[in-house]
Amino acid sequence: MDRRRFLAAAAGAALAPQLAGRAEAATSHEADAWAKVPQIRRRIRPPRFPRRTFAVTDHGAVGDGASMCTDAFKQAIAACAAAGGGRVLVPAGTYLTGAIHLADNIELHLEAGATIRFSRDPADYLPVVYTRYEGVELMNYSPFVYAYDRTNVAITGSGTIDGQADATHWWDWSGDPPPAEKPDKTLLATMAEQGVPVAERVFGEGHYLRPNLIQLYRCRNVLIEGVTVKDSPMWNIHPVLCTNVTIREVTVDSPNGPNNDGCDPESCVDVLIERCEFNTGDDCVAIKAGKNADGRRVNAPTMNVLVDSCVMRDGNGGVTVGSETTGGVRWVFAWNCTMSSPNLERAIRVKTNPDRGGYVRDVYFRDITVTQAADAVIEVALNYENKDTGPYYPYVGGIDVRRLRAGTAPRAFSLIGNPANPIRGVRVTDSVFEQMAEDDVIRDVTDLVLRNVWINGRRATAS
Repeated sequence: MDRRRFLAAAAGAALAPQLAGRAEAATSHEADAWAKVPQIRRRIRPPRFPRRTFAVTDHGAVGDGASMCTDAFKQAIAACAAAGGGRVLVPAGTYLTGAIHLADNIELHLEAGATIRFSRDPADYLPVVYTRYEGVELMNYSPFVYAYDRTNVAITGSGTIDGQADATHWWDWSGDPPPAEKPDKTLLATMAEQGVPVAERVFGEGHYLRPNLIQLYRCRNVLIEGVTVKDSPMWNIHPVLCTNVTIREVTVDSPNGPNNDGCDPESCVDVLIERCEFNTGDDCVAIKAGKNADGRRVNAPTMNVLVDSCVMRDGNGGVTVGSETTGGVRWVFAWNCTMSSPNLERAIRVKTNPDRGGYVRDVYFRDITVTQAADAVIEVALNYENKDTGPYYPYVGGIDVRRLRAGTAPRAFSLIGNPANPIRGVRVTDSVFEQMAEDDVIRDVTDLVLRNVWINGRRATAS
């Protein structure tokens, strides 16, 4: 069965037999919210490119998996940009390279059988560039595929983008013993709290903050379509401060690495993620908006994110908001998604804490199938990293879930607010949780509504 037929069947299965004849009409508020989806979708249009093609092999690239092709990619992109834009073609073969920087009006296209394999030498990602690490801006190693302040950029085709990270390259920086990222994370956080200018937050060589696989920063009109990405040092696909982003029919196959999120739109507006498949070492889709002092300085929300007909397998969360919520997240819609794996911890997840601040509101899910999960099916946690108190309580509310069906999991709900700052509004309607092994965890929540919700064959109430 192909992916589209599988997703359609899964969406239909989400309507449980218990719900037949019982589904009530959506409230006017919910209907008004979903009416925004076609309006948002009409604004999201993939970029178009001139019909010019510049093959990297015409600029010296050799697809033998051993010859370094960094200069060939650079020359092909420069030639294409000088001509007014078009397609930079990567033919079948395996191309070893360092950082690839896209220009305006460039479509990087990987033919079937093409693999871009990135060097494991950190020196191949220097000089440092303006980037963002876990919600904080800095100068650091270049992301492997990077664009800054560009218009009309795309990564397309049916080939593979391989970060080549493993337990002894990049991923080992995430733990102990040294070299490890913890001292640099602490230093970067201190610089941000003290207001050190970004140009002076210079990391890179001699430091251990891992770069992303793909990061498009302050770009307009973005398309990532068809490719497979794998084994990033950390987050795989990371649009930051972008507008008009389409991520379509992408496979993220990166289940083993630490912090190997699938797709993390951060401080972006108008984002479509559709018909993608995620198998990740962390959250599958994680919607973010900057962190702590730096998030307050930049003060840019993420708004209007559509997640349509995706498959989530391994990961910490299927569709997640946070924990970087400082700039605020609003108007997120996810539907017709299938989430299932013994290694998928949660299906729907919101995480933040009283250091983050910001808000998460107007978040809508419907027609979600969760065959199994390893923790709560739905988690909203305002005590992320075990922090219950702090100077910047986030506002979290207006979370609406409809027509979700879950098979097996430890529990249906884990909803944990702060004693001084409750979760403000969670509504679950017309949903079934079939085999939940443990009791729900619900504390410091106001306006919890469970309407026609069944857990282990019994109708659930919010009391």
